[in-house]
Amino acid sequence: MALSFCGNDSGDSYSVEKGVLNNGCFVDALNLVPHVFLLFITFPILFIGWGSQSSKVQIHHNTWLHFPGHNLRWILTFTLLFVHVCEIAEGIVSNGHMKSNHLHLFMPAFMGFIAATTSVVYYHNIETSNFPKLLLALFIYWILAFITKTIKLVKYAENSVGIQHLRFCITALLVILYGLLMAVEINVIRVRKYVFFTNPQKVKPPEDLQDLGVRFLQPFVNLLSKATYWWMNPLIIGAHKRPIELKKIGKLPIAMRALTNYLRLKDAYEEQRTAEDPEKAPSIWKSMYRAFGRPILLSSTFRYLADLLGFAGPLCISGIVKCLETGNQTETTAQGQAQDQARYFGVYFLSSNELLQNTYVLAVLLFLALILQRTFLQASYYVTIETGINLRGALLAMIYNKILRLSTSNMSMGEMTLGQINNLVAIETNQLMWFLFLCPNLGQCQCSHDHQRNVACVPLELVAWVALEWVCLTVAGVRLFQIIMGVILLYYLLGLSALIGASVIVLLAPVQYFIATKLADTQKSTLDYSTDRLKKTTEILKGIKLLKLYAWEDIFCDSVEETRTKELTSLKTFALYTSMSIFMNAAIPIAAVLATFVTHAYISSNPLTPSEAFASLALFHILVTPLFLLSTVVRFAVKALVSVQKLGEFLQSDEIGDDSWRNGDTSVSLESCRKHTGGTKAINRKHPLCYQLDSYEQPARRPLRPTETEDVAVKVSNGFFTWGSSLSTLSDINIRIPTGQLTMVVGQVGCGKSSLLLAMLGEMQTIRGKVHWSKLPECEMIHEGNISEHEMELSFEAGKSKNRYSVAYATQKSWLLNATVEENITFGSPFNKQRYKAVIDACSLQPDIDLLPFGDQTEIGERGINLSGGQRQRICVARALYQNTNIVFLDDPFSALDIHLSDHLMQEGILKFLQDDKRTVVLVTHKLQYLIHADWIIAMKDGSVLREGTLKDIQNNDVELYEHWKTLMNRQDQELEKDTELDSLTALERKTLRRAFYSREAKNQIDDEDEEEEEEEDEDDSLSTTTSRRTKIPWKVCWRYLSSGGFLMVVMTILSKLLKHTVMVAIDYWLAAWTSNTTGRSALNQTMGNFTSDSDFKAQLRSFYVPVFSILCGAGIFLCLITSLTVELMGLSAATSLHHNLLNKIIHAPIRFFDVTPLGQILNRFSADTNIIDQWSHQRFCHVDVCSLCSSAHPPTLESLTRSTLLCLSAIGVIAFVTPTFLIALVPLIVAFYFIQKYFRVASKDLQDLDDSTQLPLLCHFSETAEGLTTIRAFRHEARFKQRMLELTDTNNTAYLFLSAANRWLEVRTDYLGAVIVLTAAVASIFAQNSNSGLVGLGLTYALTVTNYLNWVVRNLADLEVQMAAVKKVNSFLSTESENYEGSMDVSQVPEDWPQQGEIKIQDLSVRYDPMLKPVLKHVNAYINPGQKVGICGRTGSGKSSLSLAFFNMVDMFEGKIVIDGIDICKLPLQTLRSRLSIILQDPILFSGSIRFNLDPERKCTDEGLWEALEIAQLKNMVKALPGGLDAVVTEGGENFSVGQRQLFCLARAFVRKSSILIMDEATASIDMATENILQKVVMTAFTDRTVVTIAHLVSSILKAEQVLVFSSGILVECDSAANLLAQEDSLFGVLHRVHTILTADLVIVMKRGNILEYDKPETLLEQEDGMFASFVRADM
Repeated sequence: MALSFCGNDSGDSYSVEKGVLNNGCFVDALNLVPHVFLLFITFPILFIGWGSQSSKVQIHHNTWLHFPGHNLRWILTFTLLFVHVCEIAEGIVSNGHMKSNHLHLFMPAFMGFIAATTSVVYYHNIETSNFPKLLLALFIYWILAFITKTIKLVKYAENSVGIQHLRFCITALLVILYGLLMAVEINVIRVRKYVFFTNPQKVKPPEDLQDLGVRFLQPFVNLLSKATYWWMNPLIIGAHKRPIELKKIGKLPIAMRALTNYLRLKDAYEEQRTAEDPEKAPSIWKSMYRAFGRPILLSSTFRYLADLLGFAGPLCISGIVKCLETGNQTETTAQGQAQDQARYFGVYFLSSNELLQNTYVLAVLLFLALILQRTFLQASYYVTIETGINLRGALLAMIYNKILRLSTSNMSMGEMTLGQINNLVAIETNQLMWFLFLCPNLGQCQCSHDHQRNVACVPLELVAWVALEWVCLTVAGVRLFQIIMGVILLYYLLGLSALIGASVIVLLAPVQYFIATKLADTQKSTLDYSTDRLKKTTEILKGIKLLKLYAWEDIFCDSVEETRTKELTSLKTFALYTSMSIFMNAAIPIAAVLATFVTHAYISSNPLTPSEAFASLALFHILVTPLFLLSTVVRFAVKALVSVQKLGEFLQSDEIGDDSWRNGDTSVSLESCRKHTGGTKAINRKHPLCYQLDSYEQPARRPLRPTETEDVAVKVSNGFFTWGSSLSTLSDINIRIPTGQLTMVVGQVGCGKSSLLLAMLGEMQTIRGKVHWSKLPECEMIHEGNISEHEMELSFEAGKSKNRYSVAYATQKSWLLNATVEENITFGSPFNKQRYKAVIDACSLQPDIDLLPFGDQTEIGERGINLSGGQRQRICVARALYQNTNIVFLDDPFSALDIHLSDHLMQEGILKFLQDDKRTVVLVTHKLQYLIHADWIIAMKDGSVLREGTLKDIQNNDVELYEHWKTLMNRQDQELEKDTELDSLTALERKTLRRAFYSREAKNQIDDEDEEEEEEEDEDDSLSTTTSRRTKIPWKVCWRYLSSGGFLMVVMTILSKLLKHTVMVAIDYWLAAWTSNTTGRSALNQTMGNFTSDSDFKAQLRSFYVPVFSILCGAGIFLCLITSLTVELMGLSAATSLHHNLLNKIIHAPIRFFDVTPLGQILNRFSADTNIIDQWSHQRFCHVDVCSLCSSAHPPTLESLTRSTLLCLSAIGVIAFVTPTFLIALVPLIVAFYFIQKYFRVASKDLQDLDDSTQLPLLCHFSETAEGLTTIRAFRHEARFKQRMLELTDTNNTAYLFLSAANRWLEVRTDYLGAVIVLTAAVASIFAQNSNSGLVGLGLTYALTVTNYLNWVVRNLADLEVQMAAVKKVNSFLSTESENYEGSMDVSQVPEDWPQQGEIKIQDLSVRYDPMLKPVLKHVNAYINPGQKVGICGRTGSGKSSLSLAFFNMVDMFEGKIVIDGIDICKLPLQTLRSRLSIILQDPILFSGSIRFNLDPERKCTDEGLWEALEIAQLKNMVKALPGGLDAVVTEGGENFSVGQRQLFCLARAFVRKSSILIMDEATASIDMATENILQKVVMTAFTDRTVVTIAHLVSSILKAEQVLVFSSGILVECDSAANLLAQEDSLFGVLHRVHTILTADLVIVMKRGNILEYDKPETLLEQEDGMFASFVRADM
């Protein structure tokens, strides 16, 4: 047909005789004018870029929304575009009914589509450049378009064209849309006044966009960018080149910050309190509804629209297949007859039914419906997740605010434990967040509400149920509508048989719920076994040296394996239930389809057609989804109810009393942070975050205090205080604390000294009486508690009413932050170098700081876990000293310190540093020798004040008490004398500290080396190489994981997977063949013979197709079961194998491995990494997201990846088989998919890491705060801690939101790709004119599944990388070399009683720890007679302990040998050698279990033998007194026994072994003198006939040795008896003895030429590095 604008069907196409406007072609041409006008005006502006150069306001984002009605404009424009598409389609189809081409039917619509697209692009550019005057062009365009379309509509009405004609309806819609857009434009003029007004409105950028730190732009971008997450492109593409860091994701917008949401939730919570019933607990559900109900409703609306559009897929497929069944030619006659009736203006007018009978139109509608459905679905997910995160932030802030107001009695009386608080933070808030995530899926609540009431066994408040009912009812319509619509459509297509299939799905849904509940129960027991296994593994690793020396590795390894077996049994149960769940998910649709189609074949009079079959197939998948979600939704709803109950109980728990200084939270509430909405800060490692909080700066020096105004700082009058019970803990307290003086509180343990301090601080409940604090000077009020200036008014009023200083408080139980040493000491105060140095010196912390890897910038670990008690105590005291406060409370600061440190702290810290500054000090202590320094003494007894006054007053007025104190002081002096005979406790602490950080240093060194290697690689490699390294999928590691599951299991899994998907395709193909043949008898006649009647035809049809279809469906269900089982069993097998190999490799590794590998790193392999691998066998390990929650059972990643990949491949294969031309269009789609997944995986991994790394500090902050409540409140630092919590919450929420947005970014793109695949497949099928409509239906149904599974392929690839990292870490340890346990001699060649005599020959022995290291012992020759007592000594690092390890062949003896009773120990199997010798180590190690197990794990010794050993170790009476005797419980590490008792147990253990050789490696270094005397006595008596080798840390302990070996730098320099060596003046042994004698003296006097140069205690002189005494000792040592 020739091209013609008006066509040439008749001669009057261009005639205007009846009037210009009565010519339809002219009216259509008139409609072109506005579109051409807009394009002519806007294109120059867009290309020249007037808008971008004319910006009047400087903004940093080009996404700022300036103009009113922005979202409405975008919605109307999108609607306009859709109507234009319909208009184009109508015009093209109408044109097909004409004899010649009528371009006017569709060209104006096409130009209108281009103009509408241009309008929105033009608007976006004008808006972001803030030049509204250019919008005048759009205003004119809308007016012109409205006028021209109105003319067209009027002319249609005049010529009897009505709503029965599609073109009339489209024109009417366009008139409405143009009118609305014109109204939007008028509104912009009215508000902005950019034209027709003399004073245009000045605009200001939103506050968030003025802040350069805000990078989360979802709330600010235009609607298209919001829907497609286009704004995420720079971040995700940039991650491909450089990892995403915290500073790159920036801060949250103000509306999404924790503070904003907390205020919203708190207002909703507090509004429920009424004056009539103030005690009534507000409902959390109602608060959540009021604060966050609106976005949940919005999300539900989006979900409703998405589900509604979901039905378009099956309906369009049905229409396309039906059209192809009948053929377009069948209706040509009817259409020809109707042409004359439907002609107006000389052209054909379509009805909507006629348009929808066009296959191409249906294909385009299917595409648009899919695009819209997936857009609405992702919008629903995003809104839900954002709301959930906002709720979590608000709940965390609410919980934190409550924690800071918690009554101390709640914590001390056990009503509220730290574990409960941690659970609230880590579990309950997440449960509520996940519940909110699932709200759009809660339609199933209607079906299962009665069951929920039975499941929730806890009594729940009525309002909670009402609120949950409301939520369920609000969103029930979404799912209920979906199910009802699905059943109705199925019934419409298939009749009664559809109800049979639907009933199969409904009846099997409860089974899914049963499985889900069993999964939850089994998971709990698995967790218990996992905890037990990890506890045992930790014990093994901590005591690995002892286990190796005693050859007990296998015994303890078996113990772990036994627990692991129980864990694996539980995991097998879990795997079984998981496989059942996966099986049900896959099998239920097959069973439903089988039941439906077989029933239809027998009861329906009409044969099954392809359009019915494949539309039904798609509808079944829609119907199955909400029912599968039932179990998940019910579980989370019940958990949410329980969480709300726990949260409600917590929020109603007792707060600190109103009668105390802390009256509410007036001065430090979160509201005071309103102006601190700066949100998160990127962590700057050079300047710690607490220094960046300008709001909390304090003055550098303390203001002067009036000294003459008050002489009493605190006064308690007639005070009765309690910890929560009706009985008073403190009674009749009448005391005063003098200002500027040292007050000491003394008394026996438990008399109430600490409680007295807490009562003064307002932490105890006051029964009666009053605590009065002297008035606070105004100059200090302003700065107290680190309150910022904008809080000054609130805090000033609060301060005046409370009369309460900020108190520097050091608790009895030390409390530290997980921060650097410096941050712990300064505690938020400005850093003053001089003051800081003075405090460090006063607390003797400098030597300890010098041992730390990074000095005072070293992070000391959560709760100071890597420091000793004394070191933690001194840091807490240093914090109190450093603070700039009038009053200092010190609660027993000397309890964990040795006498020397106590003296130093008393003299330098308290008497000098604090008293010189005239600060009021209250000191609780048991050290009565310090009473002489007290200005005021308070003596307590049984919760009341026994005596108060100066020491002289007490001496005069209470002689008995004074004498009692003198007696106690004498006893303490005697203990001091004993103490001085020992090595300083502090020295031992520092030695322990050095060890604690040794592994950390090694780790840091390894990390540094790795970083250096990476940097070098980065420099050497090109950018592309670095990028490929980050995007590479670890297939090798994946294969290692699979192979560890067993080759047979891998083969079975792969075969079952392939077979299953092949059968699935076969089922659908057979259905296509069945339904295609029912439409025509001729084809079947050729195959099966001629039929005389319809009944014969149907019977033969059933007998041929139904059995095969049933067999295929049965095979599919069976293979679903096999596949799910093999996948789970393979994962379980791999987990079992990897853990077993890891445990054996680690436990048999050489001791050097444990020296250089941090314990935490090894434990991570057994905890986090093993957990990931175990979980992998039954659960997806991925970031919690709506999509991952919306499945009743989470398949393992590998299973999910292979399933989704095979589904996509089979779909593409089927489409290509049906229409081979589809493969041409597939190439660009594959390229697009490759780049999408490539960019996403890298960004997703980075964001996942950020989410994980920001979550831990937040949880730590909560637990730290709960532990240090009294300290924080005493210092009045609540506001600072709250601000820190808000920052940490916002930082974590930012990472979480970006990760969620990245997931949406991926899913939108893969969903759109899927929609393009569907469109391509549909168009290719129609274009190919495929005669087999069944195959077309098959291809389109499969194309629909691609949309669902494409994004899972990518998500699973990203998850695979995370999980493979765990496997890779475990594999890296599996390459560790084991010790050579075999030896060259057979066990049978070794006499059973070897070594019988205990003769030791050391011949030219050289030892090293590693072939790469220098020797630690060089050419040592020595002979030890049988039964001889030998001492080994030398300076630190001389090789003493290395020799002890050489006896057990635990080091590399590369030269020489050790011969014991005639056998070279290197030839012996290690198990034999080590099991025949005994050793007592310096650190006494006991394991959890029984005393019997600790003495004899091998169970070789009788009870009599064990009692004999205990008697020798002088422990028999003590053990007999314990419940159970030999079976008495030993806790982890033997913590229920003292250090001395533990060492004696080790001695008994050595005696039990009955070896003729005993090695004592500095066994007395960490025990008291009494225990050492016992040990020495036992060695001399019980071991008289045995060879004893003592490695001495004190020379005095080997003075009676028969032979002494003295080492220096690995060389044996002296060998003789102790007496002979002491007689030699120049002997090294003599030097060591002299130094030891001096160091244990009480006093050292250093003289030179008759003058005393130095005079002090030896440890004090040693601290003076440039002193003469220190130089003498260094020279000798």
